[in-house]
Amino acid sequence: MASRIHNRHDHSYKLLFSHPEMVRDLLTGFVKEAWVEQLDFSTLEKVSGSYVTEDLRDREDDIIWRVRWGDDWLYVYLLLEFQSSEDQHMAVRVMTYQGLLYQDLIRQEAFTPSGKLPPILPIVLYNGEKRWTAAQNIADLVERVPGGLERYRPDMAYLLLDEGAIVNDPAWSDQMRNVAAALFRLEHNRDEQDMLEVLGSLVEWLKAPEQTGLRRAFVVWMRRVLLPSRAPEMELPEFTDLQDLHEVHDMLAERVKQWPERWEEKGRIEEARENLLSLIKLKFGDVPQWVDGRVEQADHAQLKAWMDKVLFADNLDEMFER
Repeated sequence: MASRIHNRHDHSYKLLFSHPEMVRDLLTGFVKEAWVEQLDFSTLEKVSGSYVTEDLRDREDDIIWRVRWGDDWLYVYLLLEFQSSEDQHMAVRVMTYQGLLYQDLIRQEAFTPSGKLPPILPIVLYNGEKRWTAAQNIADLVERVPGGLERYRPDMAYLLLDEGAIVNDPAWSDQMRNVAAALFRLEHNRDEQDMLEVLGSLVEWLKAPEQTGLRRAFVVWMRRVLLPSRAPEMELPEFTDLQDLHEVHDMLAERVKQWPERWEEKGRIEEARENLLSLIKLKFGDVPQWVDGRVEQADHAQLKAWMDKVLFADNLDEMFER
């Protein structure tokens, strides 16, 4: 069940970020660097799957765009990351994918006017509950060795956009007209009224006929991810366009009255999860990834049962009956 929801999330996010408006708002809203102002967003162009090698096509959850930056193209490699726990070696993956993309650009002879390779902006878009702490540069993962060897250490960073950290940052403004920001607010909000207001804003922002595709992409995400996670027992009417949300607004408004109780239960589970991981680390040292995954998927009763066992178990395999 969890893997099916995970896959629906991946595919619906990929559908959303297959629209140029989402990529434009992602860059203008969350990349606070001067060069972004020099991009010609009217030239945003999604790189087709046939353009890249099989190695990159296997990365089904990643999307590659390019946009004009003066006389050159800038390639935006967008990695969508929906795992429950962060990848401590994401910087290695990013370096690998960036190298594969450069190999493809060489094969296509996609050089700048000066004959060099075009710049690539690697973005990791992460929507997990926990905050991202993994290294954001491959250099931080490679041991420093004195005596001159350090000059050969790779140095390549990626841009992390941690949705949860963004929407919880007091310095972040949620008043801007930005469809990517609206997506983040919908996914991470704990205020049911705020969710309804964001939906109302999207209806207004995306009412133009040429935005039909993006409206439908939001509807797919809402039906498959947002509403099932917020109201799993609610029967959803058939609707194919954001304009139809007016018909279900009253139903949602009634349903969300129950959501504070669900958030309270979720808070209890998060507290139990943190306490258990602290006990495991105290007794056994570092927490293996497979343990972190088991804990992440457990309900409150299972977490409490493991807390009782951690005091008497000789090892993690025994504790988790592995």
